[in-house]
Amino acid sequence: MKIISASDDAAVVWSIAKTKQNPLIVLLSNLSIRFIYNTESNNQTGGLNLLLLGLTEDPELQIFIFSLFLIMYLVTVLGNLLIVLAVSSDSKLHTPMYFFLCNLSFTDICLSTTTIPKMLVNIQLHTQSITYTGCLHQIFFVLIFSVLENFLLVAMAYDRYVAICHPLRYTVIMNPYFCGLLLLLSFCISVMPALLHSLMVLNLSFCTDLKIPQFFCELPQVLKLACSSTHINNILIYFTNCTLGGVSISGVIFSYTRIVSAVLRMPSSVGKYKAFSTCGSHLSVVSLFYGTCLGVYFSSALTLSPKKTALASVMYMVLPQMVNPFIYSLRNRDMKVSFRKLIGRIPSF
Repeated sequence: MKIISASDDAAVVWSIAKTKQNPLIVLLSNLSIRFIYNTESNNQTGGLNLLLLGLTEDPELQIFIFSLFLIMYLVTVLGNLLIVLAVSSDSKLHTPMYFFLCNLSFTDICLSTTTIPKMLVNIQLHTQSITYTGCLHQIFFVLIFSVLENFLLVAMAYDRYVAICHPLRYTVIMNPYFCGLLLLLSFCISVMPALLHSLMVLNLSFCTDLKIPQFFCELPQVLKLACSSTHINNILIYFTNCTLGGVSISGVIFSYTRIVSAVLRMPSSVGKYKAFSTCGSHLSVVSLFYGTCLGVYFSSALTLSPKKTALASVMYMVLPQMVNPFIYSLRNRDMKVSFRKLIGRIPSF
């Protein structure tokens, strides 16, 4: 269908003056044509199919990748689900630290579920396609849960700071209302950039070659497929990454700087060890999360190989979510006791 331009509008006005037709009828017919064209254009965009090239196109390797990612996904879901159940069922773990840990585990489950099942289904059905709507959903939810995990780690760092630097006021500061407010604020902040980036993608027009060298719809890779200008989109990506990343990293560094300063002033070596042991698990998770994110950023900037970029993305989209339950369960005595109680309630055990 022909696009109606400004010259067409002038022609319409000229035809009204020449033929002396009713201007309202002519303008309404012109607007109806515009509406039909826009509707058909949106329907065509909604019917687009993109191709997720994945990690490899070798059939034999795809069988191995399917088995590997299926195991990793099951371990991620079961491990994080055990933490959620253990914290929920044990009243001794109803503290701010385990409250944020429970929400972190739930976020890890959601983040893994957003990407891995679609890849497993595609391998099983021998297809690489994903609908335009499905791709937008992946972009939206990946951004939400990634930013939410980021801010949950900051909240956990602040919780450790209050527990070590202000132990007498800990229950007053970290009360249930304040913890719930922190969680709600983290979620609201996570929704805003995800919604903004998703709406900006809706304004783009795409070329015919819709191949994404990833196992999920990663926002920068989707922007590379656009035929229209993505300058504003890229500026927004850099702005939100620098702002949210800078705030969260600054919060973690501030908390642990004060923690280290307070621990070094402790006269007892036993007290120092106990203080550092409560932060060990969180420090490991923070190092893994930010380390993999920075590693993926620098690897994608230094290498031009799409396959290497896709493999690097596994490091921050799959690995941290799978390893987090092991870090918290193996280094935390209370979690071990709660796991034993939870497993002991199962009749078969």
